[in-house]
Amino acid sequence: MPRVTDLSPELSSSALILMRDMMCVVASEHVLITADVNTEKRALDALVNASHSLGAKVASMILAPPLPFQGGLADPYLPDPVIAAAQNCDAWVDLCMPYMAGSGVYDAAMKNGRTRYFLAADIGAEGIIRIFSKADLDQVFLVSDLFNQLLADSAGKHCRFTTKLGTDVSFTLADPEGLAIERATKPGGYFVPGTVMVIPELDSVKGTVVCESTFHEYYTVLNEPYVFEVDGKIQEVTGGGTELRAIRRSLRRAGNGDYGNIVHFTCGYHPSARFTGKSFIEDQRVIGCNAVGLGLPQWIDGGGENHPDCVMTNQSFWIDGQQIISEGDIVGPLALAEAVTRLQPTYG
Repeated sequence: MPRVTDLSPELSSSALILMRDMMCVVASEHVLITADVNTEKRALDALVNASHSLGAKVASMILAPPLPFQGGLADPYLPDPVIAAAQNCDAWVDLCMPYMAGSGVYDAAMKNGRTRYFLAADIGAEGIIRIFSKADLDQVFLVSDLFNQLLADSAGKHCRFTTKLGTDVSFTLADPEGLAIERATKPGGYFVPGTVMVIPELDSVKGTVVCESTFHEYYTVLNEPYVFEVDGKIQEVTGGGTELRAIRRSLRRAGNGDYGNIVHFTCGYHPSARFTGKSFIEDQRVIGCNAVGLGLPQWIDGGGENHPDCVMTNQSFWIDGQQIISEGDIVGPLALAEAVTRLQPTYG
């Protein structure tokens, strides 16, 4: 029986934008796409076909079952063929959820001077279309560049996030860290565009964080929000209904037996991203959303990309008293606000 795929013209063109304009794949490069049995097949097929159309040598590998944990906690569960393939590719798109960023195989690939890794995780076919073809990619990256420059220039300053549900948390801003949000023109790790990462000085974080969805061992929307009380370290987490036990054990697993810290905040700004409750990667890029990383950062023993994350919505954000975001809308400084105004959804 012939193999039939259901790839719409929109999905095919969007996957081509991802592989050509984001991952910068060219003819004769070796492309690896990792997925698991929960990955949407249309998304996987579209990326494979796009890579082939660019003249690349492409291989896809499907993990079964999916990894139980992300990052370094995934190491005992990774099969040798995946480990070998990741060290011998030019471009690696990771559609696994939980994902491999922060694992031993990822760390080795980031040191080989060759591999460009893309943390796509649970983005699906419709998410690929919305993120990569429903907004001008150049303008998306311009906003990212301006926002990241603001954060770099503001290191050491006092910051505050609030939300209508009760988040009110303050901290001192640290130097930017993490995967790059830019075109993958050189070896290294890359994020899906549409968000920027805000790194706090760990011990400076104080206040309350209220989140409406979570990625601990899986991604789910919460019927009852989580409430985190933070004073340097996470002191307590309540709420969450049936998901409370899952976040508590995930925090202890990521924090070497303790609850750990707030590792990062983020600011989502993609004009076409939708909060569907089905994709952690897309949901955190919706305007006004914030993926809050919990646990230990990679530079602390036992830390790394093994932390749970929670998502809060409709945030407001200040740096040294200047309001940057008002209930999701980026309102300053002027150059950043004007760039966001020009970043509109595209249709057709």
